[in-house]
Amino acid sequence: MVFLKNCFLCPFLVIIIVLLFCFNGIKASHEVFMKLQSLSVTNPRKYHRTGYHFQPPKHWINDPNGPMYYNGVYHLFYQYNPKGAVWGNIVWGHSVSTDLINWNRVEHAIYPSKVFDKYGTWSGSVTVLPDNKPVILYTGIVDANNTQVQNYAIPADVSDPLLRKWIKPDNNPLIVADNSINKTRFRDPTTAWLGRDGHWRMVVGSARGQRGVAILYRSRDFLKWTKAQHPLHSSSKTGNWECPDFFPVSLNHTNGLDTSVDGENVKHVLKASLDETRFDYYTIGTYDTKNDRYIPDDTMIDGWKGLRLDYGNFYASKTFYDPSKNRRVLWGWVNESDVVPTDAVKKGWAGIQSIPRKLWLDPSGKQLVQWPVEELETLRKKKVELRNHNLDKGETVEVEGITAAQADVEVTFSFSSLKNAEEFDPSWANLYAKDVCAIRGSSVQGGLGPFGLLTLASENLEEYTPVFFRVFKVQDKYKVLMCSDASRSSARNNPKMYKPSFAGFVDVDLSDKKLSLRSLIDHSVVESFGAGGKTCITSRVYPALALFSEARLLAFNNGIETITIETLNVWSMDKSDR
Repeated sequence: MVFLKNCFLCPFLVIIIVLLFCFNGIKASHEVFMKLQSLSVTNPRKYHRTGYHFQPPKHWINDPNGPMYYNGVYHLFYQYNPKGAVWGNIVWGHSVSTDLINWNRVEHAIYPSKVFDKYGTWSGSVTVLPDNKPVILYTGIVDANNTQVQNYAIPADVSDPLLRKWIKPDNNPLIVADNSINKTRFRDPTTAWLGRDGHWRMVVGSARGQRGVAILYRSRDFLKWTKAQHPLHSSSKTGNWECPDFFPVSLNHTNGLDTSVDGENVKHVLKASLDETRFDYYTIGTYDTKNDRYIPDDTMIDGWKGLRLDYGNFYASKTFYDPSKNRRVLWGWVNESDVVPTDAVKKGWAGIQSIPRKLWLDPSGKQLVQWPVEELETLRKKKVELRNHNLDKGETVEVEGITAAQADVEVTFSFSSLKNAEEFDPSWANLYAKDVCAIRGSSVQGGLGPFGLLTLASENLEEYTPVFFRVFKVQDKYKVLMCSDASRSSARNNPKMYKPSFAGFVDVDLSDKKLSLRSLIDHSVVESFGAGGKTCITSRVYPALALFSEARLLAFNNGIETITIETLNVWSMDKSDR
């Protein structure tokens, strides 16, 4: 659950909480006006609303909770404010689907109503038990001191294919923090897994000082849980861990695995959403089932400079195993970055979910790979193609004939030589990728790159969001930078708008002298996947001019080396049902 929930402590006061967080030079502010939490909206603003991302018709949304596949139906639970467009009054919203893209809303699954969740029903997950009965595990807030406990809920009628009603039994809470745990940083239980010994296990996120902790619990019957003597894992100087996720991945194929799978040819992934940075980090390692410990591989960085699921605006993510297609699917919350609460009320909505992504282990074993679920392609409509088009330094080419504000783009760039790659400045060695992107943006001429796409561009390029690559040389090796730069995304004069240069490095073999990019463009969000999904970056942007039919899409090259667009396929995207 995200930090905004702490505002619930003063329900009768008008409080402005300004949370300024600084992550390596980029700052963003979040102001919450408590009196705005219950100001409902009748006519939500249409511009900047997405066309095919999951988004309720109005009001606030954040963390995806316990997505699952059950008896032929996908269920998405999510933190939702049914009364207003800012955080507050949080319930578990519930929508169902048969294809992960088109959704129907049903009754809220759970909401504050009992002594064990009177002050909040926060994030959690879903586990499907061996008798094919689903169980929600969630964090309840029991008092105004923000005391957090772990509860469960079960369907009122498992024969209902939509699972529209849920019951919170009176034997809650299942887990109460002992004296070794900070009771205000004790939340977001994971999907449980069944060990070879017949005991269930699950993890709750927490912190001991500045050490992030995945607290491990065990149970024989899913009702009586005992804290293990040691955590599943912890890491120093990472702060509070929210929304932890722990799951297996195969070394042999891209298929997903049930959460309880372990053994040969299996690695495990531990993901934590770090409260202090607002990003989702993960490591790949070994699950020692005998000692119930997770050990990251030696190549992993277990901290702020480690691997991230997405190097942009993406947080509180959650995966689930989809047995219908043998895949693991990832959801993530993509929050707003343009508004103060009064603006959110004017818009009438805030927050979206990312496009669900299939997730698997790269053959190198060093990172995860992500790609939009195949069902998204059913929304593709008119297609425009471009083949073998050369771009010299400073040249652009516009892609015409499609809805550039609501599109799916796949492009492969190639180049004849690596000799023009710029030397990577040694003074950048300790910088984050986003800092290098801020220094060497799309308008800064280079050697091999920058080249890529100009998305949501206005006619005269007063505003645009470039998604691009730049290749550097580091001694006898090459380093690929991928950027999604929102710094020029809007001509709006809003000093509070967060317009960062998001970026990540791409671990890719350049022997074929090619780089691929896919970007999902949807009015105020650009989700991009570099090198087949090795590096993913999501940006929220708010153009003032490039709206609806006024938006343009271009490919560009601003490097000395000529770039060839080998293949470029662009589809106008239909709207999804939500």
